[in-house]
Amino acid sequence: MRTTLSLLFVLALLAPPAFSEDLPDPDGKPADMTKPVQVYVLLGQSNMVGAGRIAAGKKPEGSLEVAVKEKMLYPYLVDDSGNWTVRNDVRNVRVMGSGGPGKSRVFNNEFMTVKGRSIGPEYGIGHQLGNAIDAPVMVLKSCIGNRSLGWDLLPPGSPSYEFTETDKKTGEEKTYVYAGYGQSPLRWEKGTEPEPIGWKAGVQYDGDVARAKAVLEDLETYYPDAKGYEVAGFFYWQGDKDRYNAGHATKYEENLVNLIRQLRKDFDAPNAKFVCATLGQTEKGAEGNEGHIINAQLAVDGTSGKYPEFKGNVATVYTNPVSKGGASNGHYGGNAETYMNVGEAMGAAMVGLLQSK
Repeated sequence: MRTTLSLLFVLALLAPPAFSEDLPDPDGKPADMTKPVQVYVLLGQSNMVGAGRIAAGKKPEGSLEVAVKEKMLYPYLVDDSGNWTVRNDVRNVRVMGSGGPGKSRVFNNEFMTVKGRSIGPEYGIGHQLGNAIDAPVMVLKSCIGNRSLGWDLLPPGSPSYEFTETDKKTGEEKTYVYAGYGQSPLRWEKGTEPEPIGWKAGVQYDGDVARAKAVLEDLETYYPDAKGYEVAGFFYWQGDKDRYNAGHATKYEENLVNLIRQLRKDFDAPNAKFVCATLGQTEKGAEGNEGHIINAQLAVDGTSGKYPEFKGNVATVYTNPVSKGGASNGHYGGNAETYMNVGEAMGAAMVGLLQSK
């Protein structure tokens, strides 16, 4: 089912990226179904899943309804009658499961429109891509909350490593071995025999990838009348859980680099673009664990020059300026504007990568 597009063909599909005040309303027309579906896989933890409140309810401020219908933000989300618009050129698909391959629940499988109780960054992403690409687009989200890159989402090929830290109770320095891919438990004291638990490093990575692949293997169910597909890009918003573990935070950059490489390998998509977003509360120049994480995320950006292989195909979105308060561990207070702003920025970054030569 997979069809590879040439770079020139991809560029011909695109228009310059825009933000909410410039994005047009969906025209209601379907995509050019003679072209293969452009698939964008969304990965991460709970904020990628999405906690932005839709209904005004008892706490109207920060809801999507207030943002759109009173503040007049994101006008492309509603039509002239005040109803949520539908993008007939972008499919919104979300699957979820805990742990490895197996049980999976489908939460979304429809043309993109606002529905349910909460949103993630997929709406901003989807409208950016739908506006820029003539081919059919699928925004395919496969993730679950409370997962760390250093443990649950650790990509294949990641080795174990040693990390020395100070015991908070005794003040004694101890060296631990942190699990590599497929190992268990999360860590064990150096020199001792590890006692595996019912979870292993990378089990959520395996499951999230398998669930996304299962959607693509049954493409007709998730994008009717599709003529093949291409995995064109990945979006990644994660890092909250790793900031509570110094061993994971200091290893975040290496793990993130491995993640980018492994996703391209596992989806047979060596030219797929990659966009990640920083944690909204973390400012550039932060120290400690959050500093390790944001520095790692900024380092993989192709413009940093640190990883020449990522030039023109990896971008990092600094989300602090567009976040509306709160922190990642509190889901930014459920403020839908944060999720919309981050989604628009990530989508614009992806469009920019697709346009780059």
